[in-house]
Amino acid sequence: MTSSEPTKNNLSIQQNSADENLDLTATSRTDFWFDQGFKQLVYLFTVITVAVLFAMSWVILREAQPAIMQFGLGFLWGQDWDTGNQIFGALPYIYGTLVSSAIAILFAVPVGIAVALVTSENFLPLSIRTTLAFVVELIAAIPSVIIGLWAIFVFIPVLEPLQKWLAIVFKWIPLFNTVDPVGTNMLTAGIILAIMILPTMAAITREVLLAIPKELRSASMALGGTRWETIFRVLLPSGFSGIMSAIMLALGRALGETMAVTMVIGNSAQISLSLLDPAYTIPSVLANEFAEAEPGLHIGALSYLGLILFGLTLAVNIGAVLLVQWFARKNK
Repeated sequence: MTSSEPTKNNLSIQQNSADENLDLTATSRTDFWFDQGFKQLVYLFTVITVAVLFAMSWVILREAQPAIMQFGLGFLWGQDWDTGNQIFGALPYIYGTLVSSAIAILFAVPVGIAVALVTSENFLPLSIRTTLAFVVELIAAIPSVIIGLWAIFVFIPVLEPLQKWLAIVFKWIPLFNTVDPVGTNMLTAGIILAIMILPTMAAITREVLLAIPKELRSASMALGGTRWETIFRVLLPSGFSGIMSAIMLALGRALGETMAVTMVIGNSAQISLSLLDPAYTIPSVLANEFAEAEPGLHIGALSYLGLILFGLTLAVNIGAVLLVQWFARKNK
């Protein structure tokens, strides 16, 4: 009786070990191989995506080598762009890209969050909420060149009198200190960018708010919180990481947008505090000059600009991840 107990224990241990190694997600041999194949396919696509990213970076870095060797880091704060004398500087384009994107985010974030709240909470009947969400998301399907044409023929003529009024009444403020605004300037480009990134901001934020458990809303209301207290103290903090992701995706599109911005920003390589002055962005100068650029230093300078834009986008995403992690640690 005693000698048989170790044998039973060994069998039990072996059975437990076999159970641990058993893949409970596979109900048959065919399903098992299907799951394994799908997993390997996902790994393959992940590797391909990373490889393509590194390949793109390598190609841009290789093409930028002439400008990197010629100008070094001084290219970042150089302000001259003279193709005839082969003198190139990136600062006006970096400034235009960052400021126009900042204006776009400044307008798009509050409007996008407001649209997300209206279409996810019970402020309006369901049919109206669904229609409104569909119309806002439909803007993302409009080609950027069409938005640029609309801005030239419709939006700028409407906005230009307001800009002239700002230049006259608030000329003592550096942001509006322009003698005669012409409509194609930094402010116009920022607003057009805000319109273009609004669907991304609103759609993702809406999905984040809908994913928050309804129990949180009910608990807040049961404790005496008003609807707005629930929104600002419960819903938005709970969805902070998702909202930050929406902001970063929207900002990524704003940084890289080309055609619409090229058509409305004025394409003047200058650094001005006034938002009513023309400006230039990195994508715009790439679109305007790359097709006719001469091999050598000119191509290298444009590739260097592309490398800078890639670095800016990467830095923005890293900053967003660090901000979300800091917020998560703070609220533990």
